[in-house]
Amino acid sequence: MHSWVDGQPAAAVNLQNRGLAYGDGLFETIAVRGGRPSLLDGHLARLALGCQRLAISADLVLVRDELLRYASQLGEGVAKLILTRGDSQRGYAPVVGAAPRRILQGSPLPSYPAEHAEHGVRLFPCQTRLGEQPLLAGLKHLNRLEQVLARAEWQDSDHAEGLMRDGQGRVIEGVYSNLFLVRDGVLLTADLSRCGVAGVMRAALLEQAALLGIPVEVGDLSLDALEQADEVFVCNSVYGIWPVRGVAALNWSPGPLTRKLQAVARTLLEN
Repeated sequence: MHSWVDGQPAAAVNLQNRGLAYGDGLFETIAVRGGRPSLLDGHLARLALGCQRLAISADLVLVRDELLRYASQLGEGVAKLILTRGDSQRGYAPVVGAAPRRILQGSPLPSYPAEHAEHGVRLFPCQTRLGEQPLLAGLKHLNRLEQVLARAEWQDSDHAEGLMRDGQGRVIEGVYSNLFLVRDGVLLTADLSRCGVAGVMRAALLEQAALLGIPVEVGDLSLDALEQADEVFVCNSVYGIWPVRGVAALNWSPGPLTRKLQAVARTLLEN
């Protein structure tokens, strides 16, 4: 599948693009099934928030239209949407009136082992810490160096994901997923107002939990909270939910609430 730049097939971008120079932009990784982008409204809502926070004046109606056309041609796979502030000369100062660049890239759906979803995954306890920056917290901005460094910490096949904490030791998320705990029937997930990525699947699951009457708490999570959890799972908008069966010396089994929400996530991705 060809890449698109501003709605047209292209194989390159201007070397003066601010996304390349400064990571000045946002991105969304969107599962495409049957020619349709999954969880599209959630992805566009997060993109809109990012544009507002970074003051990028993008035409999101145009972005949606291009994404729908691109997905219809991709058929099955993953569409990566990159939105940058545009091109500029040297210097940090944004160019007033610069046109944002819209980049779309397609790839096959990743082929994850079936046991990840069935039996669960182990998380690698990453030493790389997430820095606190409330202005960027929650956004899927283009600077992912913390995740790059964290992912480089393990190369074995025993760990499918990593566990990331912030500088204070609070448990935040996976390297490319969000983390949920279950304790006494309550669904727990980290407060992402200081750091971390507010995942689209995370948002969808929180909404579904409210509809299903599942109690939810969003707040600071310590290692003690992880140790006291009855169930643990990770999620993202490509694979849905993976139960977590262990991290370091801690071990769990996939539990009933994880299985219930796993079915919910599967339905969300298929519709």
